[in-house]
Amino acid sequence: MGVDLESISEATSGAIGSLLSTTILYPLDTCKTKYQAEVRVHGQRKYRHLSDVLFEALSNGQFLSLYQGLGTKNLQSFISQFVYFYGYSYFKRLYVEKSGSKKIGTKANLVIAAAAGACTAIVTQPLDTASSRMQTSAFGKSKGLWQTLTEGTWSDAFDGLGISLLLTSNPAIQYTVFDQLKQRLLKGQKNAADKSSSAESLSAVSAFVLGAISKSIATIITYPAIRCKVMIQAADSDDDGSKKIKQKSSKTVPGVILAIWRGEGLLGFFKGLQAQILKTVLSSALLLMIKEKISRSTWVLILAVRRYLLLNRGRLKSA
Repeated sequence: MGVDLESISEATSGAIGSLLSTTILYPLDTCKTKYQAEVRVHGQRKYRHLSDVLFEALSNGQFLSLYQGLGTKNLQSFISQFVYFYGYSYFKRLYVEKSGSKKIGTKANLVIAAAAGACTAIVTQPLDTASSRMQTSAFGKSKGLWQTLTEGTWSDAFDGLGISLLLTSNPAIQYTVFDQLKQRLLKGQKNAADKSSSAESLSAVSAFVLGAISKSIATIITYPAIRCKVMIQAADSDDDGSKKIKQKSSKTVPGVILAIWRGEGLLGFFKGLQAQILKTVLSSALLLMIKEKISRSTWVLILAVRRYLLLNRGRLKSA
């Protein structure tokens, strides 16, 4: 079938946008993850508010530890967004070719987005698990990527894969809502589905607002599963006296659900929701804003590289 350059352009611009947004918001992400991972035991907890995590790092002179695991997170983020955007763009193009339809309905869009998300989760799960463990380790005591990945069994690296597959509904909802809103905003382009997305562009403000709205909706719907996933992937011990899930049986969805229910009740499933919305909305909005602004340049660059390679191939054949 050949190389799908348009899908590569989508994937590259999405991955770059993800890399930049992840780096900018990483301290907030670390605070959020440590806050989510803690379970209240016998009415006691270390972090009563999200800001307590930040104050702990500052009071201990460990501000730079808010960046522990950044390299792994960036690697995971770049790969996951590249795989996701490539799969999403490729599956959409394949659907249009096979169905003969010029528009993709909401249901088909959800299925396509979920399929792309499932591929992404399987490929990047070990990096996702390692990143969560690094973030939830005690400040200044995070292990390296290789040590984190190899300290347990191979199956441990895939902790939370089942719930990650379930959470493919999150980006599926997000990007479906975003695409629908975007198409409405750009409804003057009748054949938008047949054109490269690099040929149409939202303003930075429009992309930011649409990204925020779409991610907020997806986050609220899927948040209980998000918190369960963080707890499953959290480091077994902080090495600083804080209490965490340590039993292997609790590294399962039923075990985590039971721990939350016993320790915090129904509202515990939504602990950290505000922080999650703040982080993910800002991250997603920045990602989509950056992607929209660089997608045209990425497409032009890929076409230039392709033309250069074709010219060189022709010269080599004629030589």
